[in-house]
Amino acid sequence: MGAQNPPSSSTSKSRRAFLKSSASLAAASALAGVAVNRAHAAGSNTIRLALVGCGGRGTGAVANAFSAAAGPVKLYAMADLFENHLKSSYDNLAKSFAEKLDVPPERRFIGFDGYKKAIDCLSSGDIVLLTTHAAFRPLHFEYAVEKGVNVFMEKSFATDSPSVRRLLRAAEASEKKNLKVGVGFMWRHSDARQQVIGRIHDGAIGDVHTIRIYRVHGPVHCPPLPKGANELAFQLKHPNSFTWVSSGFFIDWHCHNIDVACWLKGAWPVSAQGMGGRCYQQAGNQFDHYTVEYTFADGTKLFAFSRHMNNCWSTYSDYAHGSRGSAVIMETLGQPRPRIYKSHNMVADQMVWEYGKADPNPYEVEWRVLLDAIRKNRPHNEARRAAEADIAALMGRVATHSGQYVTWEQTLKCDFEFVKDIDGMSFDTPAPIHAGPDGTYSAPQPGISKEC
Repeated sequence: MGAQNPPSSSTSKSRRAFLKSSASLAAASALAGVAVNRAHAAGSNTIRLALVGCGGRGTGAVANAFSAAAGPVKLYAMADLFENHLKSSYDNLAKSFAEKLDVPPERRFIGFDGYKKAIDCLSSGDIVLLTTHAAFRPLHFEYAVEKGVNVFMEKSFATDSPSVRRLLRAAEASEKKNLKVGVGFMWRHSDARQQVIGRIHDGAIGDVHTIRIYRVHGPVHCPPLPKGANELAFQLKHPNSFTWVSSGFFIDWHCHNIDVACWLKGAWPVSAQGMGGRCYQQAGNQFDHYTVEYTFADGTKLFAFSRHMNNCWSTYSDYAHGSRGSAVIMETLGQPRPRIYKSHNMVADQMVWEYGKADPNPYEVEWRVLLDAIRKNRPHNEARRAAEADIAALMGRVATHSGQYVTWEQTLKCDFEFVKDIDGMSFDTPAPIHAGPDGTYSAPQPGISKEC
């Protein structure tokens, strides 16, 4: 394409730190569900939270919930596989929100069954935050739905097709129970993106025929496996480097952009083909660059670019092209700065609309919507859409790792599974993959590797 893409800087900033000075919150998008009255916990007005997964994402999500709350909210239970993670999370939250923490030692749980113990501390009307990595999301979500607890769950949501199907079944059950479910696709609650996508849906750039999304920046380093280490624990402590834990760079890091592109299009893609590879060993067991071409039912193309290397051109941005113009959906992570142009040259004299202000913090907006839905018994359940976005992202990873042309139906029905019994995993379980003699891991081999 001939469009000029403005260079982006500081794209590796923490996803939870990027809008510290944002202003007022935006209105939420329309949400689906059925209204059934649910009593709040023990008749109290306080919404209690249980945090399952005490890393940076979970800690940041609790902080967002506290900052967005219009009524009393308290952290009531915590669970993690590693005690140092839980302690660090608690200590960090205590620096700014000590009065909102009510987590004595007896409600701090360590181990693979900690999620059950934390969820069991809650009542109807409370919220469990499921913020471990994707390998455990369907299992944890399923249990929360069984217990009738509202959920906030972070992306990504599943690592392979069987786990996506498990997530979809739990999503259907959550809808029948009228549970409130928020997911970590905060950009759906970004006023800036709502404004530009709304205009595109109204025909501002004509019929959309091409969408380009980019997440290209530095890598997450994975050291060699230390001699004598518990290999399962090592992989769990470096989740973004192992596909079976986090679903891999392409899904875990790029699924936001894929979800926004499909929202913009108003559809999910029907097929994908991709190319990628690995230049450096620090990528764990996956590639460090991916390029995926998605096709929608009407022939529209979505091109997804995901590269994680040092000393390369960087951007974190999304663009759309139509029959009568083009649009910037996101220029940078820090501020999307959406704009619409009357041609495909994204230059000042071609611009016909711009958002022109700071975007209210979508990390807090998504929490305001969820908390408001619980307090006012409004329908709000994003679980099904989260699973469908995960299928779209999974198509791209499977196509790239295998070297095959992959369809939506193939992806949904595939029986390939990374871990056969995730429910029974313990630190005595052998790691699903093993390092070579030098402590590093093999990457997929297109044409040979199978993920479907």
